[in-house]
Amino acid sequence: MSEIKDYIYDHKQEMIDFLAELVAVPSVQGEAEEGAPFGKEPARALDIMLKKCEEFGFSVENTDNYAGSADINGLAPELAVLTHLDVVPVGTGWTSDPFVLRHEPETDKLVGRGTIDDKGPAVAALFAARAVKELGLPLKKGIRLIFGTNEENGSADLAYYRKKHELPSMVFTPDGEYPLINAEKGMLRVYFSAAVPENVSVEAGTVINAVPASCKFQFVRAEKNGPTAFFGKTDGTSAHASTPEKGENAITKFLADYGNEEPLLKALAELFPHGELNGKSCGLGFSDDISGDMTCVLSLLNTENGRIKGGIDIRFPLDRKKAEISDIICGKLRSAGFEVDSCEGVEPHCTDENSEFVQTLLRVYERVTGDKGRCIAIGGGTYVHEIEGGVAFGAEFPDTNCNMHCPDEFITVNDLLKNAEIMAEAMVELCGQ
Repeated sequence: MSEIKDYIYDHKQEMIDFLAELVAVPSVQGEAEEGAPFGKEPARALDIMLKKCEEFGFSVENTDNYAGSADINGLAPELAVLTHLDVVPVGTGWTSDPFVLRHEPETDKLVGRGTIDDKGPAVAALFAARAVKELGLPLKKGIRLIFGTNEENGSADLAYYRKKHELPSMVFTPDGEYPLINAEKGMLRVYFSAAVPENVSVEAGTVINAVPASCKFQFVRAEKNGPTAFFGKTDGTSAHASTPEKGENAITKFLADYGNEEPLLKALAELFPHGELNGKSCGLGFSDDISGDMTCVLSLLNTENGRIKGGIDIRFPLDRKKAEISDIICGKLRSAGFEVDSCEGVEPHCTDENSEFVQTLLRVYERVTGDKGRCIAIGGGTYVHEIEGGVAFGAEFPDTNCNMHCPDEFITVNDLLKNAEIMAEAMVELCGQ
């Protein structure tokens, strides 16, 4: 442990400098072009990473700029550390250039887009592997680093990579939180619509996986003195759709106050009562002992060209199947007078918490941090959601909010180094002699 820790801390500035180089690449998904399936910038970030891996003496492969890999020894890989180099759009509210790494010595923060999700963890994984290699720690199993470029927009990168390469038997991603995420709820996204009178206008929600923070609306009422336009705005609080209890849904708040203005709105108000988070009124409301209550969020509602269009984000427990949830919600929508335009999702994911892989990672976490290791179930989906046996291991520590996907995203220098130390220890523990 002391050898690894000393090595990591001796290379602190080099890690910070390389993270700054990666943050400077605005690797948001762009227009696809030849040789760059997700745009120039994600491909450029991958090229920078693979060149650094070559510089460190790793054997690298670029899989058509969808993803890349680096093997740290000549053995067949039995462990993969999966990270990604693409980032979400900047948005508003930053206090400095999001693509210039800002080091705040007084807070220990490294601020910039991608620092916690997932360029910082990718740098930590790289230097962890370098430490294992350059310290000459004996390995009996191969280790592979995999760098994706489309995690934030559907993980088509990983799907393509898996068509070309078989994944090792052990896979973890530092794209979540510690101690370890082994269970993830199933996910369903439903889009629906119906014809609506021209006197109704609603504008709420921009993405399906977020609780909407505002809802603008307008009705034209027939009154004695002629038609009168009535318009307004309902405010809520945004939150991720997997944790709706952290926000307040502006759409359901609007429906509770103004649903009687139109029969279709009234039907939605009955299906989605304000404050109800588990979809019970839609015939859902399931829960289990591991993943807890399901969530059901009416996150989109907009009128366009004489139709009202909506979107629902559902996260369902481990003991349910996608087909069952789909049949229930789609049946309720159709009975209320809506057409279901699409309904897609994925089954729940769960890796046995008693497996040697999981228990080894938890032991490493406890040894390095001194804190108790435990498994976590979440409503969100990580990079390993569709990888059998995969888990999320890091990179955000408990009781820490690094503003992931938000303005002034950051990782502290200490957490960057601690991640590298934990990952290096895990590599040795899982693959060492």
